[in-house]
Amino acid sequence: MPDLPPSITALAKRADELRDLLIRWCNQNSGSDHLPGLAAMLELLHADFARLPGAKLERLTLADTTAKALRIRVRPAAAVQLFFSGHYDTVYGAAHPFQHCELTAPDTLRGPGTSDMKGGLVVMLAALQAFEKTPAAAQLGYEILLGPDEETGSQGTAPLLEAAARRHAFGLVFEPARANGDLVKSRKGTGIFTLTCHGRAAHAGRDPGAGRNAILALCEILPQVEALTRELPGVMVNVGSITGGGAANIVPDRAEAVINARVTNPGDDIHFLKRLHEISAPLHAREGYRLEIGGGFNRSPKVETPFEAALFADWQKCGGEFGLTFSWQHVGGGSDGNILAAAGLPNLDGLGCVGDHLHSPEEFCHLPSLVQRAQVAALFLHRLASGEITPPARA
Repeated sequence: MPDLPPSITALAKRADELRDLLIRWCNQNSGSDHLPGLAAMLELLHADFARLPGAKLERLTLADTTAKALRIRVRPAAAVQLFFSGHYDTVYGAAHPFQHCELTAPDTLRGPGTSDMKGGLVVMLAALQAFEKTPAAAQLGYEILLGPDEETGSQGTAPLLEAAARRHAFGLVFEPARANGDLVKSRKGTGIFTLTCHGRAAHAGRDPGAGRNAILALCEILPQVEALTRELPGVMVNVGSITGGGAANIVPDRAEAVINARVTNPGDDIHFLKRLHEISAPLHAREGYRLEIGGGFNRSPKVETPFEAALFADWQKCGGEFGLTFSWQHVGGGSDGNILAAAGLPNLDGLGCVGDHLHSPEEFCHLPSLVQRAQVAALFLHRLASGEITPPARA
C-alpha cells in the first residue's frame, strides 16, 4: 500500500466513535411526515457538520412544508467544486414500532435509517473530516445538500438539486451501497399514479341495478395495469393501495388505487403512459363510469455515462488501496442521483455504508463499512485535490 495521508489511515481508530454517532442519529426519528422529528434531526446535523473547518451553513425553506434542507459550503471560490448529496428523512414515522438501534452482532447495527441513509451521512462526514487534514485540501471546494423529503420524491428539494447541478463539476451521492458492497451504476426512474374510478351510488337492496360499482370496475383493470411489468421490458408496476366505498348497503360510487411505476430507459415512461391510458379507456367509456388518472413520474432514469464510468474506475482504485473489491450495478430504487443526472450533473451513487433490508424493521448497517467507505471517499478527494485524479472532459 502506498503512503497515505495520516488522517485517512487514522479513520480506523474512529470506528467506535462513528458507530456511536450513527446510533445517536438513528435513535432520533425523522420520518418524512414527522415534522418535529425532522426539525430535531436537523439540529443534530447542523451541530455535527458545523465542525467542518470553514463551513458555512444555511437552512433552506422548501415549498409546501415547514421542514428545511441543510446546505453546507466549504471554499466556494476554489477552482474545483464538488456536490455532495444526502437526505435525513426515513420511511419510519413517529408511530412506527421501529424506532431504536440494536447491535445484533459486533459488526451489525440494526436500526431505522442505519443504511438509508444516516449511515451514508456518517460516511460523508467522516470522509470530509479526514480530507480536510490532507495537504491539498485547499484546492477543492464543495457544497453539501441534505434534504428532508427524499423518501417521498424530493419534490421540495428538487429545485435546490437542479440549481446545484449547474454549479459543480460532478456529484457524489451517499446512498447505501448494495449488500455485497457494489456501488450504483444506474437507477430506474420512478413515478406515483392515482387511478380514481367514479361510479354511481344506489341502494344495494332496493335498486342495485341503478348503481355503478366503482370498486368492482377498478378491480377489473388493476390486474391489466400490474401485467405491464411483464409486457413492457424495463418497466415495473406495483399496485400499492386501494380504497373505496362506505356502508355495505350502498353501491360504491368511488374507488381509488395508488400505483408505483419504475422505468429503466428514457422513453419507457412514454410507453407506460400510453398503455395505461389504453387499458383505462374502455372503463372510462362505459355508461355511468368515469376514470381519472393523476400523478406522474417524479424521477427520470439515471443512466450510466462515460464520465461516470471513468470516475468509478478511479473510485475502485481507491478502494483497492484498502483491500476492497467492488463493482457497480443497476438498481430498481430511485435517489436524488436521478434528479442530478436529469439536470445534467454526472454523479457517483451508492457511496455510503454497506447494509441491507432497507425500508423494513430489519434494516441494518455493516459497521466496518463506515470506516472503509469513509477512507475510500477521503482518498478519492485527496487524489482529486492533489491532481492525481483528473476528471474526464464533460461531453
